[in-house]
Amino acid sequence: MNINAGPSRAQINLQAIKLFEHQQYGECQSENFYPPNECLANRCERMINQFTQFLTPRLRRLAALIFCVCLPAFAQEVPTYAPEPPMPSADVKLPNIVLMSMGGTIASRGDTRLNISNYGGKDYPRVNPEDWIKDVPEIKGIANITLEDQRAPQDRASSETFEDFQRVAKRLNALANDANVDGIVVTHGTNTMAETAFYMSLVVKTNKPIVFVGSQRPWTGLSGDGPRNLYDAVRVAGSKDAWNKGVLHCMNQVITPARDVSKTSAYRMNTFKGIDVGALGYADPDQIKFYREPVRRHTYSSEFAGMDFPSLPKVEVAYAYRDAPAYIIDAMVANGVKGIIVDGTGAGSPTTGQTEAIKRAQAKGVVVVATARTHGGRVQDTIRRNEAKIVPGDNFMPEKARILLQLALTKTSDVKEVTRIFNEY
Repeated sequence: MNINAGPSRAQINLQAIKLFEHQQYGECQSENFYPPNECLANRCERMINQFTQFLTPRLRRLAALIFCVCLPAFAQEVPTYAPEPPMPSADVKLPNIVLMSMGGTIASRGDTRLNISNYGGKDYPRVNPEDWIKDVPEIKGIANITLEDQRAPQDRASSETFEDFQRVAKRLNALANDANVDGIVVTHGTNTMAETAFYMSLVVKTNKPIVFVGSQRPWTGLSGDGPRNLYDAVRVAGSKDAWNKGVLHCMNQVITPARDVSKTSAYRMNTFKGIDVGALGYADPDQIKFYREPVRRHTYSSEFAGMDFPSLPKVEVAYAYRDAPAYIIDAMVANGVKGIIVDGTGAGSPTTGQTEAIKRAQAKGVVVVATARTHGGRVQDTIRRNEAKIVPGDNFMPEKARILLQLALTKTSDVKEVTRIFNEY
């Protein structure tokens, strides 16, 4: 057998990749490629014949088996060759869901499908809302979808600003008052999704479901989590059982209130958790199942709901650690903060240096709230903390305590009243 007569392994791999790029994306530039209407099975058979013609019959069978086994490695995560999903009959009433994009990893592409950590930005075209519906047609079988694009400009230096908060909150309030809207899904980057969702749970006045969703891997990533997360979020937003539960978060089939959800891992799929309280429910394949109700004030019961905040008081976060200096808090006060979150050690304790700076800040009218850097467990209203006039931050993460304090300060700077707000939300 003349081993030089046949194609090299690299040529075979390249041809296989080209085949699937053509099948999935229609991007092959070769004019002599296989006919575009030829079915996938015939193309595979043609490729097997082409690249095994120089082998013995036994090796041909082995090569064909290997080729068929390895072929899925070249498949797209959302395969366009999948059969069309069944659609409900015309007499079935589907919920009307608004799918709003605020961007995020779920709306990002990478240069290869193995690139799941360095994607997005100006170098790659973003995934538009209509692309989601095109790639996951199953969504059309569970809801009537209206698309909205609320992404920040791609070339803007800062990807997240308060102006985005304000604009989206105003739009969500308008959609919530639309009788034709049954629920809303908002896509968002996972880095600050929990903060945005919590803010919306405080300022949007509605009893309809608003579900935040994202992904840990880009839309183009191999074994990406975006398609299923998006599908499940639409299911939750369309569920009657999701009404009156405030703003929700749904990823990895887990449903968590916006107040309680936190990102706990940089890249793992199961990153979002309710650290102290667990899940509210689950988006199981057969049904959306809830097991408890949120008991803290939110959305329709929030005293901040339905209001348009053009700006919020300045609040910063000071982290406690051994030998943490006083000058950081002093600098915050010098720069005009109205409130400070001290993410304290243990059960929420500042350091000795920070304690003296806190007293100076309070003397200038700054409200101080204590959270715990353990990121689990309540900060309690102890005698010592009460005497120090520090507001206990309950079990809030510092970034969420900051948002709640900002809103509280639009109404009052009285420590007892701020404490009341932290106890109720």
